[in-house]
Amino acid sequence: MKLDLVQLDRDHPGFRDPVYRARRNAIAQVAVDYREGEPVPDVAYTADEHGVWRTVWEHLGPLHERLACAEVLEAERILPLDRRRVPQLAEVNVALGRHGAMRLHPVAGLMTPHEFLVRLGRGVFLATQYMRHHSRPFYTPEPDVIHELVGHAASLAHPRLAALNRRFGEAAATATGDRVQALIRAYWYTLEFGLVRQGGRIKALGAGLLSSYGELERVESGPELRELDLDVVAATPFDPTDYQATLYVAASFDDLEARLERWLGA
Repeated sequence: MKLDLVQLDRDHPGFRDPVYRARRNAIAQVAVDYREGEPVPDVAYTADEHGVWRTVWEHLGPLHERLACAEVLEAERILPLDRRRVPQLAEVNVALGRHGAMRLHPVAGLMTPHEFLVRLGRGVFLATQYMRHHSRPFYTPEPDVIHELVGHAASLAHPRLAALNRRFGEAAATATGDRVQALIRAYWYTLEFGLVRQGGRIKALGAGLLSSYGELERVESGPELRELDLDVVAATPFDPTDYQATLYVAASFDDLEARLERWLGA
């Protein structure tokens, strides 16, 4: 019997879809077979998977223009992604390399948050390659290739955003005990789901918002918005399987950057 590499929760949209489960296993195997230092392997995405990618971009593109912060929009100009087809990690790495940025390494699925952060400090972003289920193109309960590329990849080409990712990783490398959980929560509420004020409006910074039409469209009316306090968010649990009930807002990108530098260095 072939090993089932991917375990899906019963409420996952692909749980009862044997074709999707087989596809997830096949893509996971590509990552399992990968060895660091080798060329990052491509995935032969299907027409349906490219279709999900296009559908997501058709809805996210206008939202990014309206709701993404200036630094994110600048990052997307530095590293523009093809919106018609799913880019390969290898080609994105070539583009990131032109800017002395991080590189993407394939993984079969979720890593421990601590390991994910530690690798950031070494200039490595651990990225999945599978596509979310076609029945729910605007949301995924776990990181997928849309989350990794639309949410994170372009930002890694932006020097200030890349530096913040590295700082989290450097802090995680020496963290123990409660500090590890505090770092995971701080990353979640800033670089995954953070907001900043710009031009008198709330703008999205976090990858979890930028890669989810469902999350991003509700930023202005759905979640409770609170002013960012890193000590508070470090003590605040989060649920990765549903829309976020509470989001935190920094006074500006400069404010967020300064707060994180102080807090991560403490």
